[in-house]
Amino acid sequence: MKRTLLLGLFLAAGVSNMALANADLAKAKNCMACHSVNNKVLGPAFKDIGAKYAGQKGAEDKLVQKVMKGGSGVWGTVPMPANGQVSEAEARTLVKWILTLK
Repeated sequence: MKRTLLLGLFLAAGVSNMALANADLAKAKNCMACHSVNNKVLGPAFKDIGAKYAGQKGAEDKLVQKVMKGGSGVWGTVPMPANGQVSEAEARTLVKWILTLK
């Protein structure tokens, strides 16, 4: 019983730290200049993006490309610029994290 409880706490702490780490990556890559987790800034809130693309086939790959190459027209008239400072691996990490937010 104690072992199960400790395992559960350990896993919860790991997930929490992973979420914080990905928020830190978003800050480091300047994503937070236009986005926030919970509220629309210049771009949509990450939780709104996560909710919109939840369960969609191919969403992760599509969003990785948008992070790297930019895009427009999905969330309004303000285009998202390309993010040349974000590697594909970093973009994938960010997108996976965003898709967990709903």
